[in-house]
Amino acid sequence: MRVLFLGTPAFSVKVLDSILRSTHEVVGVITQPDKVNDRNGKINFSKVKEYAIANGLPVMQFNSINKDGEEVIKSLHPDVMVTCAYGQIIKQNILDICPIINVHASLLPAYRGSSPVQWALINGEDVVGVTIMKTELGVDTGDIILQKGIRLNGDENTDETLMLLSKLGGELIVEALDLMENGKETYKKQDEQRATHCRMLTKNDGLIDFSKTAVDVKNFIRGMTPWPSAYTTCVNGRIKIIKASVVDYSGGEHNGEIVCSDKKDGLIVKCGTGYIRIDYLQGENSRAMDAKSYLLGKRIPVGSILGE
Repeated sequence: MRVLFLGTPAFSVKVLDSILRSTHEVVGVITQPDKVNDRNGKINFSKVKEYAIANGLPVMQFNSINKDGEEVIKSLHPDVMVTCAYGQIIKQNILDICPIINVHASLLPAYRGSSPVQWALINGEDVVGVTIMKTELGVDTGDIILQKGIRLNGDENTDETLMLLSKLGGELIVEALDLMENGKETYKKQDEQRATHCRMLTKNDGLIDFSKTAVDVKNFIRGMTPWPSAYTTCVNGRIKIIKASVVDYSGGEHNGEIVCSDKKDGLIVKCGTGYIRIDYLQGENSRAMDAKSYLLGKRIPVGSILGE
């Protein structure tokens, strides 16, 4: 089939690559407009655009696909459009051109919205997955064509989880396109009573609440890494916590209290229930490093309270 692909971030690249390596023809790629770096003025391409250029695929970019893209899309005569984290809401005039299916990084109807993986990790889900669904006007409400889950080991952050799901999405999208080409696809309605929604994250969402359980704090850090990042403050200023582990420990009276800070055992923090060990962190104007290396250059005294 003639496939027009719509996607933007790194998550979309493996999906596009899988289609390109299949028996289907990619007639073009639509991605979000280039961004300009505020610091140096450099123009940054999306990961999908970089891949498309490297593989000789025609690239189109619209500030509004609904206003500017209709005639261009029609001229390509696609049999189907595949969307994967494209970044714009598609309206009826585009939906009417040809069938559109979407690759969504959750087991719908759970985690509809723009940040499904982040919220799944924050909530401590041990199974995540990908849904191939029919695109309609509602946000992630379309009928399900295919769906598959994978079990996590409990340490993956958002980027690591997205890469796992990107590979899975690539496998499922080719299977779905094959079914559609042969007229064998089936559509399953989503159970609206089981639907959950997740909002878009902002930079302000990353502040760590150490009154929560150690497990919840660890999962929060997983979901916030690498963006918008999980952070707190200490005697040395603001620090990003990149990875943490739940550990058995004792001591301390206050949430966020440093109960261990040495080169042997690292940084251990009291939470509302339980303790976490900070494994990797990044200080202000510094590179990311393991906590023991950080302590070689800067101290965070036992008894100090993170976040104060």
